[in-house]
Amino acid sequence: MTDVIVFHHIQGVTPGIGRFAEALSVAGHRVTVPDLYDGRTFGSIEEGQAHLAEIGGMGAVLDRARLAAESLDADVVYAGFSLGVVPAQMLAQTRPGARGALLYHACVPVSEFSETWPAGVPVQIHGAEDDPFFAGEGDLEAARALVAATPDAELFLYPGRAHLFADDSLASYDEASAKLLMERTLEFLSRVG
Repeated sequence: MTDVIVFHHIQGVTPGIGRFAEALSVAGHRVTVPDLYDGRTFGSIEEGQAHLAEIGGMGAVLDRARLAAESLDADVVYAGFSLGVVPAQMLAQTRPGARGALLYHACVPVSEFSETWPAGVPVQIHGAEDDPFFAGEGDLEAARALVAATPDAELFLYPGRAHLFADDSLASYDEASAKLLMERTLEFLSRVG
């Protein structure tokens, strides 16, 4: 069993995020899903972005994520979907004891949080190869740089342009890609557990 903390994407803790976490739980892992939006969910990325601005931007999200992580032991896997990648990656890089990181639909340059990725912390990055957010806004380049510089880093690209393709409650859901992402996630968790 591995402890996993899953940070939601910009639309909040959608039913799809809940089902993703439940699938990890059914596989035998202990999963925590902090609600960084205080119970609010949004029907579009744009509505989520507006809410993010209202609550104080990424700084507020990172503060809330740090607080949520403080209640857990340090030896956890940090996972995040898109917006949630930022706190997941920040904590994996800066909180000693991380067991690993799972970055879905996003990746920021390692230099945002430290000089290098921490030794001994495996990481997987998952994204759609033509996703305008992942491939078009620098995340893919950041992911490739992380993999090139880190011995235990993997990058998985999926066909298509759908962002958030692993959330089965959204129109962007891609069943085949989401199934493969889940298989790779469970293999990762068994390996680091």
